[in-house]
Amino acid sequence: MDRFDAMAVLLTCLEEGSLSAGARRLRSPLPTVSRKVADLEAHLRTRLVVRTSRRLELTDAGRDYVAAARRIIEQLQEAEQAAAGEYREPRGELSVTLPVSFGEEFALPVVVEFLKAHPEVDMRILFADRSVNLVEEQIHVALRIGLLEDPTLVATKVGLIRAVTCASPAFLERFGSPQRPEDLPKFDGITFKGFANLTWRYQRDGKPIVAEPRSRFASNSTGAAIKAALHGVGIARVPSIQIAEHLRSGALMPILEDYARPPVLVSLVYPDQGMIPLKLRAFLNYMAPRLRAVLG
Repeated sequence: MDRFDAMAVLLTCLEEGSLSAGARRLRSPLPTVSRKVADLEAHLRTRLVVRTSRRLELTDAGRDYVAAARRIIEQLQEAEQAAAGEYREPRGELSVTLPVSFGEEFALPVVVEFLKAHPEVDMRILFADRSVNLVEEQIHVALRIGLLEDPTLVATKVGLIRAVTCASPAFLERFGSPQRPEDLPKFDGITFKGFANLTWRYQRDGKPIVAEPRSRFASNSTGAAIKAALHGVGIARVPSIQIAEHLRSGALMPILEDYARPPVLVSLVYPDQGMIPLKLRAFLNYMAPRLRAVLG
């Protein structure tokens, strides 16, 4: 059995969603494709996929194996092309995940410039205000806000962001302002269900305090939360960089500043995979200094 060929067949079938679709893409008979996947499972002595009537589903062992197989094949292809002198420039598809509002406003312009500088790279971007599983969702690199808790990921620091509790002047004039975090439950709030490090956490004399207002408006988008705050819906807690202009103009007023926690880390993170593909290395080298400039 050619293990590299069997790996490639399995990955193609997973990308297409089924053995039959994979066979059509590979222009190979379905029995041949099915046998190669079965032989690979027999060699590993474990089930990698569950064949349902609609699509292939990975088992737990399959998810780990497929993640490793993707890295191996990608690195092998890149090493072969480099050894043959086929290219010295990054090429191929690069998948990236970015926070929605922050990504669109601050990271996307840099991504566009990266694509102009590297015409052989194609980009696939997932905008999501959640912690995406990079391996399961086949993502090469993510822009993350907060401490890195996954030891299988490698992080490149690009800056810091402070979470600011704020409200519109009209809201504060009508309802008053909380004097301490414990007052927040008495007020209407705009809650953002995204990164855990941007939830309502404060500190007093170095000790943590967790307190939230009554959720009048809930969203998984910081952009929506900011707009709601500007319209006086309630108190919001959002990244400082995204409301800097509103703070300068007075459209939003910071509150509870005496209880603010230290800024949180912003990083580019990617799975620990040994040799970094050229396209990913080029992306990190291009994005990191430019994002540091954006974040100050």
